[in-house]
Amino acid sequence: MAAIQQIAPCLGPQIPALVEQTYERLLAFDATARHFLPRQAGFTGRTAGSLAELNLQDPQIQFRREHLMRYLLHLLGHAADAKLPVYLDMVGKMHTPAAGNRDVLVPLVQMNALMGLLSDLLLTALAELPIEAGERLGASRAFAKLLWIQADLISRHYAAR
Repeated sequence: MAAIQQIAPCLGPQIPALVEQTYERLLAFDATARHFLPRQAGFTGRTAGSLAELNLQDPQIQFRREHLMRYLLHLLGHAADAKLPVYLDMVGKMHTPAAGNRDVLVPLVQMNALMGLLSDLLLTALAELPIEAGERLGASRAFAKLLWIQADLISRHYAAR
């Protein structure tokens, strides 16, 4: 987490673009986009009636983009303390009926695809930062480890079903 926090001032301003790239990719495929049709817990606005209506400006997609932005900023700004695993576990749980909307179950294959996409986008962004090679390598390794931990904490909620 120290390596991630060290590059946070450089990577933080890129988070909005990373979130936009993430949702562009997720909405580009029916297999992932269809999971954005059901109402997300906490969202009170209008939901899209079909895949054709989904786009980056859809109110529920904007709501979800804000959640992803807060998640990524949380990873950048918090130290590795006892609260971090609890937070990461809660993130994994909220994508199953165990928390949030009981009608929403994002299949594990799509959650794994999301984690792979986030990893790819983050590592690409890190590769382009104007920082020393050692800092870049340290941050890349730290994000890879953190995202593997997150993926494991997501998977455990699917195994428990």
